[in-house]
Amino acid sequence: MRGAQILALACLSAAAAGQVKVTDFLGAGPATGYAIADRPRAFAFPADHGAHPEYRSEWWYFTGNLAAEGGRHFGFQLTFFRFALTPHPVERESAWAADQAWMAHFTLTDTADGRFHAAERLGRGALGIAGATAVPFRVWLDDWQAVSLSPDRGLFPLRLEARHGPAAIELELTAIKPLVLQGQDGWDRKGPEPGNASYYYAFSRLAARGHVAIGDERFPVEGAAWMDREWGSSALSAGLAGWDWFALQLSDGSELMYYRLRRLDGATGPFSSGTLVLPSGDKINLRSHEVRLAVRREWQSPRSQRRYPVAWSIAVPSRGLALEIEPTVDNQELDLTVRYWEGAIRAQGMSGGQPVGGQGYLELVGY
Repeated sequence: MRGAQILALACLSAAAAGQVKVTDFLGAGPATGYAIADRPRAFAFPADHGAHPEYRSEWWYFTGNLAAEGGRHFGFQLTFFRFALTPHPVERESAWAADQAWMAHFTLTDTADGRFHAAERLGRGALGIAGATAVPFRVWLDDWQAVSLSPDRGLFPLRLEARHGPAAIELELTAIKPLVLQGQDGWDRKGPEPGNASYYYAFSRLAARGHVAIGDERFPVEGAAWMDREWGSSALSAGLAGWDWFALQLSDGSELMYYRLRRLDGATGPFSSGTLVLPSGDKINLRSHEVRLAVRREWQSPRSQRRYPVAWSIAVPSRGLALEIEPTVDNQELDLTVRYWEGAIRAQGMSGGQPVGGQGYLELVGY
């Protein structure tokens, strides 16, 4: 779900005037003139790792949990968003001319110090400022980038680089599990309207190693990461306020992704869905009635005064899975062009009658 609405808001001219709500520019269906995700399609790799400019928006989403020597914990987010400004590109003489706008977010959670670093960059798809290529794979905005290190031009190993102020990451990611097609063979519906869907795949378990820097300190780190890829031309359906998105990597070798589309009255929208990835790599699709969610605790931002449900209970009764989720740090609110909460979380509970733990990321949008 995640990126299209966030990106659209940041890249439209009204965003320059100050912070805006997620729903300010959202219609009830796909944008006229763009390609739409109206049916399943055959994915083609490595081409689909690159950009799809015929669609209104897409994103490359990296999140993860890292540990330094002694167990010091860091969470990170590095995301790249592309947004088409027009469905019909026009030839212009200026080298600055662009029909694609780009946004990137970088965050670093330092759990030991209880600090959260968040930064944003905006740029145009011109003069090499920002872009994405499939072969060799690279997505970038200025000097923030995700770039393939593969000599045979595959996706992995993948290097992430970002720095802003005192915070920086230099990480190498390798795939532990194969790619997962979300929804119906990678076609993920968000509402009943024709084309209100996206093409969506993920790498749900990546090994991560490298370095994290905080000021003058530099930490060798290892951990686990998650990569989400999604593109389409849809928007939130009428009556929806936002979403709550969970991505969890559990100690039994499974992963759980679930997003709840949240109605204006607080109820769960019927197109909410998710995926349970088994240790074998096989996946089980989850519909909204198969997942139980309950808020355990809220946190109020001292800056925005918004209240976010940061602690949850989540259960999949048919799989004997029941988890309690807590953030590693409560204050993981991104106070950027679009304000939302996204941060590192921990989980404890039971799966199939056995104790299980986990870690992951939670995103809360539209509060």
